[in-house]
Amino acid sequence: MQQFDVIVLGAGAAGLMCAAQAGQRGLRVAVLEKAEKPGKKILISGGGRCNFTNINAGPGNYLSDNPHFAKSALARYTAQDFVDLVNRHGIAWHEKTLGQLFCDGSAEQIVQMLLDECPDDHVQIICDADVSAVEAVDGSYGVMANGASYRAPNLVIATGGPSIPKMGATGFAYDLARQFRLKVVEPRPALVPLTLGGDDVLFRELSGVSAPVRATAGAGSRKTSFDEAALFTHKGLSGPAILQVSSYWKSNEAISIAFLKQAGPEWLVELKRERPKSALRTILREDLPDRLADALADRLGIDRELGNVSDKELRSAGEKMANWEFLPNGTEGFAKAEVTIGGIATSELSSKTMEARKSPGLYAIGEAVDVTGWLGGYNFQWAWSSGYAAAQAF
Repeated sequence: MQQFDVIVLGAGAAGLMCAAQAGQRGLRVAVLEKAEKPGKKILISGGGRCNFTNINAGPGNYLSDNPHFAKSALARYTAQDFVDLVNRHGIAWHEKTLGQLFCDGSAEQIVQMLLDECPDDHVQIICDADVSAVEAVDGSYGVMANGASYRAPNLVIATGGPSIPKMGATGFAYDLARQFRLKVVEPRPALVPLTLGGDDVLFRELSGVSAPVRATAGAGSRKTSFDEAALFTHKGLSGPAILQVSSYWKSNEAISIAFLKQAGPEWLVELKRERPKSALRTILREDLPDRLADALADRLGIDRELGNVSDKELRSAGEKMANWEFLPNGTEGFAKAEVTIGGIATSELSSKTMEARKSPGLYAIGEAVDVTGWLGGYNFQWAWSSGYAAAQAF
C-alpha cells in the first residue's frame, strides 16, 4: 500500500491545478489518470490553442442549481491570477474576442505549465490507471488501480463529466458520488449543437452558412440571449450563439433568433418609403449571406418590390425576422457537447473548500460539480478556481 496525503482522481484541468497547489504546500499527492497522458481535454480545447480563461469570469457566467455556489472559489482564485501564472511561465497569449484568452502557440504549453507547477518530489502522476475500487477506511480513503493500493486522508473527484466520450469521458464521478451518498443533479449535454425536425428541416439546405445573430433560449428566469454567430448544419443549428443558448434550452421549448438584431419593428415600413422599388431579398443580402437572405425571403413569402407590399405585411415580416422561432427536437448529445450541465449537487459541498459535508476528506472539483460556465474560457476558470479552493483545505 502506498500512502499519500491526497489522492486526486483525474489529471485534467481541475485535477492538475489541485495537485500542483497541494504539492507546493508540501503535501504528497498521487494523481490517478485513466488516459495514457494528462490533460487530454486541454490539448483539444480552443482549436488546439486552449481558451484558458476569460477576463470577464464571474458568478453570473455560470449555471448551477445554486447560482451563488461559485462565488467563493472564483473570488479567491481569479482569471487574473491564472493570467499571472501563464505570464510567469513565459507563455504568449492573446485576447480573441469577448474576453477570451488563447495561447499564441499551443495548448500543450498550458499542460506543460501545470505539470511544471507540480513539484517532482511531492506529486506523482500515474497514467493508464484503471481504478477498480474506492472505499472509506478508518478516516481515510483507499483506491485500487491496476492492482496497486493507494491510501490518503483526502480524496478529490476530478474526473469531469460524460461530455466527449471519445476522449474517455464517463460518468465515473457520479458513480463515486452516489457511493458516498451525495446527490447528483441529472447531467445533460451543454454547449452543444441543436438538432431540428419538422418544418425546420428545410433550413438544413443552408448547411455551412453562418451569420451574426441574437439567439435566445429559456423560459422565465432562465431566459437568456447571446449576440454571436449561428451556423446552420446538416443536422440543425450550431455556432457560438447556439452553443451558448443550448445550456439554457430544455426539451419542447423553442429558441428564437433575431437575424437583424439592430432592426426595429418599423424598419421594413421605413425602407418601403425610402426604397419602394427594392425587393426584400435584395435588402436582406446587404446584411446576411445570400443563401440565408434568399431562404428567409422565400419563407416570408415576400418576393416583390417593397412598394407593392402592405405595411401590415412588412411589420409582420419585421417582427418575424426579430424573433424567428425554431423548435429543436434535441441536441447532438454528449458526443458533441463541450461540457456537462448538472453533476454532483452543490448542496452536498462546501462552497469554500469543495469538501463533501457528509464525508470529511472527500472533495469534488471542476466539471464533476453542478457548475457549468458559458462558452469562452469560463469552464477552465472554474477548473482552476475550484482546484485551488480544494487544495487550500487539505
